Amino acid sequence: MDQQQLLRMFPDMEYDEMATIMQLTQNMTEQQQQTFLAIFQGKRRDRTLMLVLALLGFVGFAGIHRIITGDIGLGILYFFTAGLCFVGTIVDLINIKNITLTYNQKMAYEAANMAVATFR
Repeated sequence: MDQQQLLRMFPDMEYDEMATIMQLTQNMTEQQQQTFLAIFQGKRRDRTLMLVLALLGFVGFAGIHRIITGDIGLGILYFFTAGLCFVGTIVDLINIKNITLTYNQKMAYEAANMAVATFR
């Protein structure tokens, strides 16, 4: 798999995420790589979507971005405390790139494990 193929599939992918994917797929067969990409494409979250969901915290729907990244407890806490009185929501808006990158890297590892296990 090359960087051009990844950029065509995920045009908003940044270097750190691409480096993780390249590292995970370097020892995979072509079939495993295709399976990985299919799984990862369904699990990956776009940073723009995450930003919009975080902004919803200012109109009464705080914490949705945390819930879809797997931080259920924190998402529920944000929901019932209006994003910790908007402070948590503001901090998350500043850190949305890191939140999204961490989630996408976690999903990449899960997808890689599934792809490799499928063709053993």
